[in-house]
Amino acid sequence: QQHSPDLICFQEVTPNIYKILKESSWWDGYQCSLPEEMAAARSYFCMQMSKLPVKQFRRKPFSNSIMGRELCITDAGVGMGKTLVLATSHLESPSPAPPKWDQRHSKERVAQAKESIQLLSKSQNVIFCGDMNWDDDLDGAFPLQAGWFDAWRVLRPKENGWTYDTKSNPMLRGNRPFQKRVDRFVCHLRDFIAVSIDMIGLEPIPGISYRKEKKVHNETKTLVLPVLPSDHYGLLLTIKGR
Repeated sequence: QQHSPDLICFQEVTPNIYKILKESSWWDGYQCSLPEEMAAARSYFCMQMSKLPVKQFRRKPFSNSIMGRELCITDAGVGMGKTLVLATSHLESPSPAPPKWDQRHSKERVAQAKESIQLLSKSQNVIFCGDMNWDDDLDGAFPLQAGWFDAWRVLRPKENGWTYDTKSNPMLRGNRPFQKRVDRFVCHLRDFIAVSIDMIGLEPIPGISYRKEKKVHNETKTLVLPVLPSDHYGLLLTIKGR
């Protein structure tokens, strides 16, 4: 509502969050990629919203995903007979579990990123964004092809861009230390220029808190923590025509 973007990508939306968003005053100004009955049948999902004329919403499941992850794509009309392709995904998550506690799913995540870029490179104007769960130390450089660029690296090269940050985000105060640029915008643009990228959702929602139990020196303490719009910071990309 504050930023009124033309296009929105959400990840890890639950049916309950879908209902909350649908009741928001800004909802009717957008087309949503996911009908309510389809949202109700899934435990969590990605979805896209557009103020621009939508030519097509489409989805491509990743064949290697054990978590039901997929690539969601919106073909949006931007005038002059041109199309802007907006894609989002929630790439395979690290999920350490017994017995080895080493299930990082890097191989699956990298393959999904490569598959997405390969598919999207067929279009002339593409923005691919979302929760990539990317860890440069583990996954290596994001697999961009010629003509693609990482918007944060280009527009804010001196800033770390950590969208998941247990130090700066008070909502995550009870979690183990973790600071990574897991969320990204990567672009392949012929007819547009990336102007700016900003981190949003940095402030707690007034009047809302939650309780989290944390073990400290063999003692369980209950922390009362603020609630932000998400445990990840959001990203807002602004583009303009060439």
